Amino acid sequence: MFGTNPPGPWRLTTELHDAIELLRDAVGDSTGLWADLGAGTGTFTRALAALLGPGSTIYAVDDDATAVRALRALPPTPTVRIIPVKADFTERLELPATGEGLLDGILLANALHFVENAPGVLGQLAEELRPGGRVVVVEYDRRGASRWVPHPISASRWPELADAAGLTAARITARRPSAYQGILYVGTATKR
Repeated sequence: MFGTNPPGPWRLTTELHDAIELLRDAVGDSTGLWADLGAGTGTFTRALAALLGPGSTIYAVDDDATAVRALRALPPTPTVRIIPVKADFTERLELPATGEGLLDGILLANALHFVENAPGVLGQLAEELRPGGRVVVVEYDRRGASRWVPHPISASRWPELADAAGLTAARITARRPSAYQGILYVGTATKR
């Protein structure tokens, strides 16, 4: 179960393994330029890096300075470049060194439920994707609103939310019990 391991170094290894397995079907054989929005201290950033093909780049974006410091302290990966960025992903994204390039993928792991206007923000983020680019969300299903999940996005709502953002082929690729109530699910969709 994700997030139920004992503390210490073993927990990080197990949490990373759990995050990789949770994302595996949603990310697939992807490569290229990705953004992990609301990256926190990097568990899902590292999982994404483990799944992306060689030569890929991940912008690990978080609005919290402490989280960005933790992202900067992540050990380098041999095949994927991770670039920490302090920014609010609900605002227009300005990622360094992308020029006019569009993203191949966006990961929002336990981040979108903090956004009151999830459809509007997701639509704005979808504009940053190339056609066929992928959005992957990790969210809680069957969990009520709380200060930790102020705007829950149920799995049944994911297809409607993706469609409103101009995304297509929305589906759920994984579900796992959460140690923090409810079920974690992974949703994916692509830009038309």
